[in-house]
This record gives sequence, structure tokens and C-alpha cells, in this order.
Amino acid sequence: MILWVWLHLNKWTQIKWSLHPLFVMILLLSALTGYFIELLTLFAIVIVHELGHVIMAHAMGWRVRSVKLLPFGGVVEVEEAAGASAQEELLVAVAGPLQNIWMIVLAYVFGELGWWSLEWTTYFIEANLWIAVFNLLPVMPLDGGKIAQALLSYRLSYYATLLWTARISVAISAMIIIYSLLPVILKSGGIKLNELMIGIFLLASNMTTLRNIPFLFYRFMLQRHAQLKRKVQGKKKEFPILTPANQTLYEALKNYRRNRTNLLCIIDRLDQPFRLLPEQEALEHCVGGEGQRAVGELLR
Repeated sequence: MILWVWLHLNKWTQIKWSLHPLFVMILLLSALTGYFIELLTLFAIVIVHELGHVIMAHAMGWRVRSVKLLPFGGVVEVEEAAGASAQEELLVAVAGPLQNIWMIVLAYVFGELGWWSLEWTTYFIEANLWIAVFNLLPVMPLDGGKIAQALLSYRLSYYATLLWTARISVAISAMIIIYSLLPVILKSGGIKLNELMIGIFLLASNMTTLRNIPFLFYRFMLQRHAQLKRKVQGKKKEFPILTPANQTLYEALKNYRRNRTNLLCIIDRLDQPFRLLPEQEALEHCVGGEGQRAVGELLR
């Protein structure tokens, strides 16, 4: 039944669904160790978890390109992620763990009615709890990482938000690897193989993200520019940014807030009034290849 659903997911959702090699490895290991039914159940739970994200993303008007499943959840690729509001990102991120909650309640009811055995009910509840709690860790690309990123963007510039989210994610990923090796270090057991593989995947993923922050930030600016041209951003509170006239446009844009309409207030001299560079004009200059010009030159 589960395999039949998987084979039809692409057709039903019009989205490309795929398995990460890490998930395939764990499925093969589970088959060899006699835990294949449990892994298929975990597989089904992960699909429902990710469908929660997909349905909420569609409700927000996002275009979902693909879903890649991992042992602990999945990665939903959407076109609007960088240009979306923090509120939308929060709703999409929370939608996954919410699916685990109703599945836990359903399993408890089935257990109380005697439809499921105590052993199976316990396993199903624990599997849902594990996926929900692990996904709420503040590590990208987990749901908790996206929630942390959305919340940070209310207080920090978008560039700083990307930077700190990646740094925190790298640190926690390294901690997961250390945790997986603790039994060996303390000479109390063997390596926790699943946690080690997941930790390595998260660390590699976030190290790549850390290196690609300039690209991710530029993509954010391109999407903001496209939204402003289509006039689909909606009404946002204006956020003035004091900017020295000799600062490059790209450096000035690093102060942009995600949930504000940004306004560069350019300072030539303290005894002179500000000159203003609205967000749309600033992004036009940046997209036009003038990111390394001083902002003061753009208004002459």
C-alpha cells in the first residue's frame, strides 16, 4: 500500500518526489537487520509530514518544485522561499510537525479502542515524536531551522539572518556527530550509526550553505526586485537605514530587513539633509550590475 502511494505521489501532487541516498542506505540496512516494516512505517510518517508542508505551501501561493525525503523528514524546494514573508515561512515550517501531532492522537485512540496492539501503538507514537522533536531542532534544513530563521529575521537584517542561521546549524550538526560518537569515546558502546550519518549530512549541507550565503542573499534581492515589479509585496512598515554616501550599494543592501519596505537614508555630511534611495530603485541598480558603486554616486 505504501509503495503504491509512493509510486503515485508524483502524479497526484504534480511535484517531483525523490529519495535521498541517505534514506535509501537506511532502508537497505533495515531490510538486512529485520526492521523493514518499521522503516516502511517511518517512510509513511515522513510522507504525511512532508505533505503538511506541501499543502500549506500551496495555501500560501508558493510553487513547490520538488520534495526530497530523508530519514528524519524531507527538503521541500519552493520558488518563493527567499521572497516569502517570515509569517508565511513560519506557517509552512510548523505545518509538518502538526501532522505528527494528529497521527499521535489517532494512534492513541486506536490503541485505546483495541484496534492496535500496545507494542505497535507505542512504536507509532514514538516514531512520530522522534520525527517531530528532531525536526524542531534549530538546524537547517529542518523545520526548527526554518522557524529560527523566520524569527531571527524579525530582529536582524536578512543577510545577518542567513549568516547566523548557518553558523548555528553548523555548530549543532557538529554536536550531533559528537553525540553519535560518545559511546565510543566513553567506552560504553558502539557508534550510533543513524545519528552519525544524519549529523554528517547536516554538517556538509550547512557548510555548503555557509559558503553560498552571498549567492543566497543575491537570490533574495532578485526575488524582492521581481515582487516589487509585480507589486505583490503588500503593505509593509517602512524601515529607514542610515547609509554613508561612500558605502557600496551591495554592503548597504546587507542591512535590508525581510519584513519591511527598506529605505536607504544616504548621509553625505552631518550638516546636510538625508538623500533617500527607495528599495525599488536600489534593487534596480543592484540587478543592473551597480552593486559595487557607492550609494552616493547613484543619486547624482
